[in-house]
Amino acid sequence: MSRAAHDRFAFIALVAFSIIWLALAIEPLLRPEWLLENVTVFVGVPVLVLLHRHLPLSRISISLIFLFLCLHEVGAHYTYAEVPYDRWFESLTGRGLNDWFDWERNHFDRVIHFLYGLLITYPVREIMLRMSNAKGFWTYLMPVLVVISTSTIFELLEWLAAIIFGGDLGVAYLGMQGDIWDAQKDMALAAAGTIVATVILAGVNSVLDRDFAHEWAESLRIKHAEPLGEVEIARLLAESKDAEDAD
Repeated sequence: MSRAAHDRFAFIALVAFSIIWLALAIEPLLRPEWLLENVTVFVGVPVLVLLHRHLPLSRISISLIFLFLCLHEVGAHYTYAEVPYDRWFESLTGRGLNDWFDWERNHFDRVIHFLYGLLITYPVREIMLRMSNAKGFWTYLMPVLVVISTSTIFELLEWLAAIIFGGDLGVAYLGMQGDIWDAQKDMALAAAGTIVATVILAGVNSVLDRDFAHEWAESLRIKHAEPLGEVEIARLLAESKDAEDAD
């Protein structure tokens, strides 16, 4: 695909998301909570646009990010604890989804945390592959760690925002729905999502890439047998002294 065609695809995705964002910005259930949920969009989308100038992501990554952001906007519009997926499902099938699975809470937030791990892992891995020299095993481990750590940071920010704003807004933004283990479960689902995505990626690459096994083995081979730490510091100091003496 030419750069012009790639830019066109990214622009269409941006315009489509902007339209969806504007539609869901109209009369959200709780405007202050909508604003809080959209802080990540206000920051993240401009960063992605700027990144595209120097590091245009693949159509796969753009599509995955687009899908996640659209689902996030649905949660922001209704608040995550009030998304009426059960009513939508009942209008289609005659029976609510919560009735099918005997659920007592709104699970839309749980699904989004899982999808964060599932959908964002590939874009993170693509960026890492194109900006580092990582190979093999490390190209699968690092995106998992990035997704899990960012999910944890987000839970901490939610907790901090709930403390700062308090009241109904804090409760709505936190979205615990009475579950004291809500944050831990959300992080676990994000971890599950990224692990599933990583297993799928590894499976696909093992079939398509003939050097897959060799690259994994090479990435786990010890490259420097000598310890680093104080040994490396001593070596650098000695090199610096030798350079000063030479001058």
